[in-house]
Amino acid sequence: MIIFGIIGVLFGAVALWLTNEVRQNTLFILAGIALLIYSIHIEDPVFIVLQIIFMGSAALELLKKR
Repeated sequence: MIIFGIIGVLFGAVALWLTNEVRQNTLFILAGIALLIYSIHIEDPVFIVLQIIFMGSAALELLKKR
């Protein structure tokens, strides 16, 4: 399951460098999903809530851009 944590961090890091906001937010959502899976695996309730908020924010931003 640690692979989901690694993928999530890598997706988030790559998304920071993108200039296309739709692609950036899409990658942030994918990063959030991967990190949510990891946070559920490690059973960290704070991290779980923060990932849900992060994904929600990225999804709202994506909807505003479309």
